[in-house]
Amino acid sequence: MLELRDVEAAAERLRGIAAETPVLTSRTLDARTGARVFAKAECFQRGGAFKFRGAYNKISQLAGSCRGVTAFSSGNHAQAVALASAVVGLPATILMPADAPESKVEATRGYGAEIVTYDRYSEDREQLAQALAAERGLELVPPYDDPLVMAGQGTVALELLGEVGTVDVLVVPVGGGGLIAGCATVVKTLAPHARVVGVEPEAADDTRRSLERGERIEIPVPATIADGLQVNAPGRLTFEVNRRLVDEIVTVSDAELVEAMRFLFERMKVVAEPSGAAAVAALLASRISVPEGRVAAVLSGGNVGARRFCELLA
Repeated sequence: MLELRDVEAAAERLRGIAAETPVLTSRTLDARTGARVFAKAECFQRGGAFKFRGAYNKISQLAGSCRGVTAFSSGNHAQAVALASAVVGLPATILMPADAPESKVEATRGYGAEIVTYDRYSEDREQLAQALAAERGLELVPPYDDPLVMAGQGTVALELLGEVGTVDVLVVPVGGGGLIAGCATVVKTLAPHARVVGVEPEAADDTRRSLERGERIEIPVPATIADGLQVNAPGRLTFEVNRRLVDEIVTVSDAELVEAMRFLFERMKVVAEPSGAAAVAALLASRISVPEGRVAAVLSGGNVGARRFCELLA
């Protein structure tokens, strides 16, 4: 399915294209958690989130073989596909929910993509995207359920371990499961003793429930401020990886996500969107039992407008 060599191949394609994002530390965060915490700041990635890694790894393999690409996303994957398409010279058409954050819509449009909107609460985005791809002769770039996308996202962990060495726990936000699937593939190969823990919003715990049941389940479209994690079922491919490699899924409330955003801004001078702050939220809220060792947390994105950021923190 997905192996370390797939992630290493993605890293080669991304070399010189994706940003090598910094690893941040905070003595205050260490004191609050009782561990040495390393925060992988994917909010400084091109497009403002880790999603560029998977999108470029996929789209770079399509150049010259298709008329253009399409994707469905509430924002971060949309921006990543638009930007990666522009880099390789392919047109992009993005299906976005009508209530997607305006800052993400404008950024996606700014990268040159055409935007088509839909109602996330009454329409099936996958069916709409497949119909759009068939109608226009476009290649669909899934947000997570694709081997090349998962491998690209896994370069976050590959880069992280190269920067800080081995870790005892890796904490990763979970939406459709592509980021944690790619990262878990790397960590369980290079540091098999390490625990891999996913974090979901309380209202969007589809992966937690699915892993407990041993099969994919679907929940109603969740209401949460973490639009990047607002998924109602784990991916088919990602679930097969995660059921083997992920040790635990924990949940956090929207209030805890806001508190993590506040901590990151005030103490670490980092702007994170709600989804991007999920891993730190779980650590601050003591949702994860951490050893007095080395803990890595992925700050998955920072795409939040100034007005929305202020509204949430107020």
